[in-house]
Amino acid sequence: MFEIFCSCDQLAEELQNKPLEEDERELLHLLSTPHIKAVLSAHDTVAQKNFDPVLPPLPEDVDNDLKEESVKIVRLVKNKEPLGATIRRDEATGAVIVARIMRGGAADRSGLVHVGDELREVNGNLVTHKRPDEISQILSQSQGSITLKIIPAVAEDDRMKESRVYLRALFDYTPYEDKATPCQEAGLPFKRRDILQVVSQDDATWWQAKRVGDCSLRAALIPSTQFQERSAVWRSSALFLLRRNLRLKKDRQEPKTPDANQADFRIYEEVTQYLPRPGDRPRLIVLIGTFNLGIGDAQAAPLISENAVSRKCHEREGIEYHFITRAAFESDIHNGKFIEYGEYKDNLYGTSLESIHKVLSQNKVCLMDVQPEVLKTLRTAEFKPFIIFVKPHVTESQKKHGSSSSLGFMITEEDLQEMKSSAERMDECYGHWVDYILVKEDPASALAELQLVLDRVQLEPQWVPASWLRL
Repeated sequence: MFEIFCSCDQLAEELQNKPLEEDERELLHLLSTPHIKAVLSAHDTVAQKNFDPVLPPLPEDVDNDLKEESVKIVRLVKNKEPLGATIRRDEATGAVIVARIMRGGAADRSGLVHVGDELREVNGNLVTHKRPDEISQILSQSQGSITLKIIPAVAEDDRMKESRVYLRALFDYTPYEDKATPCQEAGLPFKRRDILQVVSQDDATWWQAKRVGDCSLRAALIPSTQFQERSAVWRSSALFLLRRNLRLKKDRQEPKTPDANQADFRIYEEVTQYLPRPGDRPRLIVLIGTFNLGIGDAQAAPLISENAVSRKCHEREGIEYHFITRAAFESDIHNGKFIEYGEYKDNLYGTSLESIHKVLSQNKVCLMDVQPEVLKTLRTAEFKPFIIFVKPHVTESQKKHGSSSSLGFMITEEDLQEMKSSAERMDECYGHWVDYILVKEDPASALAELQLVLDRVQLEPQWVPASWLRL
């Protein structure tokens, strides 16, 4: 018969009271070390479930007006974090109702508080006659154990379905400046081009989301597409009416209409991650910016433009340009074969779609430097472009003294102002399509950074419009 010991302490005590052999002495030494004692103690604590907080006993008294209703007493333990729930006043009954549960918050983790529950008491204090903002203040100031008296919603087990939608924000949002938000503290601030993971779309006007890359696991509120687009249309209409009234005295016969760009109120773009598979064509790399990078030195294939001009003696077909007749060039313009073209000193120059396809079909990275207006043509599932916004870097000393810039030439105050204005206009109109911003401090560092970006695009997943992968 072997004696069974309930703890390592009993075993150690038994070993000390009898003659020991070498193996037994080694075992006794191990059981006496602080680290082994701590591990065994932690194991016993978990096994016996002694880690739960010690809470006071539940109250036995229940209000008389709750006798016919199912009452749930919920005790939550939280630190300085928000409870993770918003409340509202039911206009018909006057009851305080849980409006939403924020994913990852204390209420959500407990699994005991649900949307639609009626809140009657907080830490023994009636809240039925308090304003929602007063109740929110009580909840936010409470730390440690919080006791809630709740009338459960009818469909208590109807939990929120997890959403896995990713969106690229096309505008900046600051909840503390938004008077329409139901709870400013629960809002999620974000910047244009941020990637948001929407975890709940149960509410038609306010979604729950997290910024991709944030350490926080708690979700927060963002305006839904329907709500924000309706607000944008209303603001645009009000602005248009104001402008129209100001012009009315000057022109009563020809009322103006908003620009086509003002009618585009998309505020989010659904995105997904994409990495070219073996055999896929490389993604098109598109540069926009005030000044050229000198892309000929990059390890990629720059495009060779079409040219309707007499060839000079030093120019070679297919090296500097592809030379065609003016009639053929104008015919290609008419047939929409050019993404951009122009005329200089009676000579036509342009970049054709065929030339892009030719480079990509050779499994080469095609690098383009275009006017930003061309992005509407290129930003398709066919090319899956990665768009880089090149911004020149100008130091304060250059602003004061007009010295040589990162662009390799002297700049004046007028040049600086034009560069700034051009970059701001470009960012305002097309910045929401930009995948990467490259600040050009000098040609060498800019090209080195560009090469790193090119490598990353080919080797690491990047966010692209989800519609590109649904075709």
